[in-house]
Amino acid sequence: MYSGRTGEKIDMIYWIEGEYIPDALKEITYFMRDWRTNDVKHIDARTIDIMTAAHNLMDTTEPYMLISGYRSPKTNAMLRSRSSGVAKNSRHLKGEAADLHMNSRSVNQIAKAAQACRAGGVGRYTSSSFVHMDCGPVRTWGS
Repeated sequence: MYSGRTGEKIDMIYWIEGEYIPDALKEITYFMRDWRTNDVKHIDARTIDIMTAAHNLMDTTEPYMLISGYRSPKTNAMLRSRSSGVAKNSRHLKGEAADLHMNSRSVNQIAKAAQACRAGGVGRYTSSSFVHMDCGPVRTWGS
């Protein structure tokens, strides 16, 4: 995965033999920080699992581009003032969501892979070219 905003890249194993690797999760959490404020919040491993499972289903080596991971309340409020598509109580505020893009896959392809995981929320944002994945209740939205 790489960040389109900061230019950072991360590619690591975060799970071995049924156990998460704490240092790897810490690095992922930092990578998925709010890049606007540099605030960090623990990223729920279930979200990382959904992202990984969906990526594996797409059979590609291209990494995701992270559009948004954790969002501070300040960032979320700013984004809400600019777009009606930003939830007031977004799962991004809890470290439970990611907005992702890939050049080699369409929004529909990414969303279908995420939905096939049957493990959280999947939002299609076709006009902005990204898919939202979170570890909340199973649900879908967007076009």
